[in-house]
Amino acid sequence: MDNPAQRRILRDMKTDLIIVGGGLNGPALALAAAQAGFTVTLIDKLTVDRRKKPGFDGRSYALALASMRLLRGIGIWDMLAEQAQPMLEIKVSDGRAGEGASPWMMHFDHAEIEEGPMGYMVEDRHLRRAFLDAIAAEKKITHLAGQAVTAQTCDAASVTVTLDNDKKIVGRVLIGSDGRQSGTASRAGIKRTGWGYGQTAVVCAVAHEQPHGGIAHQFFMPGGPLAILPLTGNRSSLVWSETEDRAATLAAMNDTDFLTALRPAFGDFLGEISLTGARFTYPLGLSLAQRFVADRVALIGDAAHGVHPIAGQGLNAGLRDVAALTEVLYEARSRGEDIGSAQALARYEQWRRFDTTTLAVATDTFNRLFSNDNPFLRAARDIGMGIVNAAPSLRRGFIREAAGLTGDLPTLMQ
Repeated sequence: MDNPAQRRILRDMKTDLIIVGGGLNGPALALAAAQAGFTVTLIDKLTVDRRKKPGFDGRSYALALASMRLLRGIGIWDMLAEQAQPMLEIKVSDGRAGEGASPWMMHFDHAEIEEGPMGYMVEDRHLRRAFLDAIAAEKKITHLAGQAVTAQTCDAASVTVTLDNDKKIVGRVLIGSDGRQSGTASRAGIKRTGWGYGQTAVVCAVAHEQPHGGIAHQFFMPGGPLAILPLTGNRSSLVWSETEDRAATLAAMNDTDFLTALRPAFGDFLGEISLTGARFTYPLGLSLAQRFVADRVALIGDAAHGVHPIAGQGLNAGLRDVAALTEVLYEARSRGEDIGSAQALARYEQWRRFDTTTLAVATDTFNRLFSNDNPFLRAARDIGMGIVNAAPSLRRGFIREAAGLTGDLPTLMQ
């Protein structure tokens, strides 16, 4: 029987998707969904000017090959290609700062797979600007910057959010892309599971004398790993994980003292180094949403899963969420389904839950295995790295995993 109240709701509906969170995954989903024919409202508590700061602040991302394909598919890779540094090799080693690396190591070369570079390093400033420029040019996206969500409700046909200016937005699906402290998840009654690692990441960038050759390095030390990731030119991005106390000491140092502390861990293989951009710190931990969906709500990125940066897969996992959710919603609409139905959203959760849980367990185990100075564990992991490095099939498996080419890939990443 025709329902007048439901007719009114459908007539007043403003958008198909409401996305809360304007970092990186939210804009990526907005563009992917708009190009799939959905109308999108993207809500970001930060202003465009703040998101679009032009200066280099030291933050960068390791984009797997599959993630690059998604960015190419949604039309922003051409804006980034010139600023992107291909990652041609990855070298993983174990040791102590000042003593050099163990002779046992893993060396992955992109030449062992046919697809090309394993991934690309892209600076935060270039990635954000590309997203914002593409969003501004897309007519199906309404971008509400400098506004925050204060409430959300849903019924059988729609979901409604209230903004801090009392404006209400009505849509069919609400997507939380608002980080580990997701208000969207909390308001939907979704709880989280997780724990801290007693570690803090110090993030910065350095300029160096010698070219890096497109090689990424991961050096495991007792306090945590040091990742040295190649940027364009003679520059590298650093993610230095240390104990909380040690990281606090490093963060409080002036630049000269920080470089003095860094050099024993960094080594001299790239010549003299100097800081470029700012330094940031953030605590490390595991944080998983107990559910990825609720009534007319789906979570992506850190709102669904926050993992240790040990493998550089945080953003890549979020972009795989983007590709999978876009595909699920597109196929649901093609079948004439309600895109916000429990059945449709359950397919997204089923697709992504196993993959992200596996990633969380793997990064957690790897960090616990390597972030210590136990001589028995050190011997076991060094032998293990030697075995992997000596076996071409194992090496290729790790390379394909790093490139994001394993598992059930969404169409946008193929």
